[in-house]
Amino acid sequence: MSAPLLEVKDLVVEYPGKGFRAEPFRALKGVSLDILPGETVGLVGESGSGKTTLGRAALGLAPVTEGTIHYDGKDISHLARRQRRALSSEIQVVFQDPYSSLNPSMTIEQILAEPLTVAGVSSTEAKSRVRDLLDQVGLPADARSRLPREFSGGQRQRVAIARALALRPRLIVCDEPVSALDLSTQARVLDLFIEIQERTGVAYLFVTHDLAVVRHISHRVAVMYRGEIVEYGDGERVTSRPEHPYTQRLFMAAPVPDPDKQEERRIARRALLDSEAAQGAA
Repeated sequence: MSAPLLEVKDLVVEYPGKGFRAEPFRALKGVSLDILPGETVGLVGESGSGKTTLGRAALGLAPVTEGTIHYDGKDISHLARRQRRALSSEIQVVFQDPYSSLNPSMTIEQILAEPLTVAGVSSTEAKSRVRDLLDQVGLPADARSRLPREFSGGQRQRVAIARALALRPRLIVCDEPVSALDLSTQARVLDLFIEIQERTGVAYLFVTHDLAVVRHISHRVAVMYRGEIVEYGDGERVTSRPEHPYTQRLFMAAPVPDPDKQEERRIARRALLDSEAAQGAA
């Protein structure tokens, strides 16, 4: 078994409390997980669970209060800005809203060539690389001269994925990358992520609130609740036979096309919530 590409150990992230003498808010409470080269780890939880904070901490965008983050065996928990910039060729990100993450006044070629130029790639080589990137994400060559507003949401997300791939990273943090897309476009973009991974060997930390999404793409799944990982294991097992009550609630809340099965899930979820409420009152 290969060594982890990313290893998070006992990670605590705190933010200052609001108001005079307010206690700090602890967004992550001793979280540990690892991602192997070429693996997808899905990080799932509801809003406020801490999943996005974990992704931001891996990117150096959230303060590490305690614990460590190791990338390829090196401690990156408290890197200086210059060191973090140097790491950007290894770790990239795809955000939820592709339009807000793309400069609306730049052409697609300019957007994709920018990180290459900053990295010292020649103009000729950058143009060639842009053509390859567009081909990788299934966009036509003439997309180079167009602006982001000329594309659909799914196409813009393909551009964002292409930009993340520009420097050939080994790890991409995907922060709710398909939640703003309709279901059919979601499926196509998820298949694109899988195809790119099979071709390049890139690893993903895939952050989402949707259990069905992580089931489709993840090798392993970590479930977050109130700043802690409450369940972590094989993706198929966690998303189809969850053991923790919180994961079971997520599973029962996920829609299914069969109305009878959907009603059975609603009844089971209601019974689970009633049982938890009774235990809390005892």
